[in-house]
Amino acid sequence: MHELQLVALDGGDDTEMSWQERSLCAQTDPEAFFPEKGGSTREAKKVCVGCEVRSECLEYALSNDERFGIWGGLSERERRKLKKRAV
Repeated sequence: MHELQLVALDGGDDTEMSWQERSLCAQTDPEAFFPEKGGSTREAKKVCVGCEVRSECLEYALSNDERFGIWGGLSERERRKLKKRAV
């Protein structure tokens, strides 16, 4: 996994932030990303569309076999389909 070096806007030293720290979902209600069975994933996916680390998030979910929640803009079902197509 690659991490990006960011320069602090206050002119301080370089600060290394992981993709999780840069994710938009980290600044949002986590409940939206883990809806009840049959619940809407729409709000979470809206957040993912504008997230700069969406691909890192999806890569993490696929490589760690995350079975719950919205990761990289995809639901559990969508990730399973993606994995089956890749095989």
